Amino acid sequence: MKVAIVVFDGVLALDVAGPLDVFAEANNFLLPDQQYEITLIGMRAGSVQCSNGLELTVGIDYLHYKEQPELLLVAGGPKLPDVTPLPGFLQWLKTKAEGSRRFGSVCNGAFLLGHAGLLDGKEVTAHWHDVNRLAVQFPEADVQPDKIFVRDGSLFTSAGVTAGVDLCLALVTEDWGHEIALRVAKRLIVYIRREGGQSQYSPYLAVGPKEETVVAKVLRYVTDHISEQLSIEQLADAVGVSRRTFSRIFAKHANMTPSAFVEQMRVDFSRKLLEETDLPLKTVAFRCGFHSASQMRAIFTRRLDTTPREYRQRFRDQAIANPQKEPFHLSTPTRAKSILPTRAYRVGPQESLILRRSTTAAMLSTKEPSTA
Repeated sequence: MKVAIVVFDGVLALDVAGPLDVFAEANNFLLPDQQYEITLIGMRAGSVQCSNGLELTVGIDYLHYKEQPELLLVAGGPKLPDVTPLPGFLQWLKTKAEGSRRFGSVCNGAFLLGHAGLLDGKEVTAHWHDVNRLAVQFPEADVQPDKIFVRDGSLFTSAGVTAGVDLCLALVTEDWGHEIALRVAKRLIVYIRREGGQSQYSPYLAVGPKEETVVAKVLRYVTDHISEQLSIEQLADAVGVSRRTFSRIFAKHANMTPSAFVEQMRVDFSRKLLEETDLPLKTVAFRCGFHSASQMRAIFTRRLDTTPREYRQRFRDQAIANPQKEPFHLSTPTRAKSILPTRAYRVGPQESLILRRSTTAAMLSTKEPSTA
């Protein structure tokens, strides 16, 4: 099966390596005439430099690629949303995509598909950082902001970075069945299908202890009052501005509304308690400011596509399956990205560790309600 992956200078290495490894592992279980034949296609032949400095060898440029792939994928890159593609390339991309059995993108590679007019009227997704911009730039597309990957007919789009692995596992499942895809997933030590949406994998919204930005002040206030019912007026007072000014400034800097921010913080805190304690769900809900366990369940399901009980059980199952691993700390970047959610600002690991310890202590010291 001929597979073409479009790459370019500044491409995200994992957007390419993830799909390549899925297909390479799948080939170990397939007959020679069934195997995936991968071609990297660039703006020019030779090599491209990834955003992390790694160089990839590209055997052919798009102008000289005359074959028709059965699968065409476009990788993403940190600067891709700002790129204005050449008209000739967009016409080539549109022609090859429409002639393929399936086509799609990894991460924000969806922007190139959008420029080629391939997203109109389609359900699509992209990296959480870029979905709002994608929706604004291509209003005819139905952007699904919290999906790991989306299929709409022959079009497949995925969220950021490692979500390309999820996407390609789904393609292998479609091609050769669940058993082959499961073998590949086991070889790569990944889930055959992840539960939950991509918001649970976004960087933890953390700030340094001395920061005085609007978002930093709100974060500290919400952290200290997470069990309370918080209003916009309270948050505005904590920052020292009017309600109207606060809503405008906060949305600009946090890329979300204050109410969405508070809700996400409650989900973040509840996940930590579910991971680290055996507290009843009703108690977890109270300590994190939800009206009830049923409200927490509804918000969990909407945001993470899983229930609090299922989340806790899955987390425990992982711990049992990997007893040799050290306890989780935010100073371990690979674990931090897969456990702690929320959007926005990146900070150093030491600052994140300070925040994690202080917020955990605050949650565990909150008093129980006087009634059941």
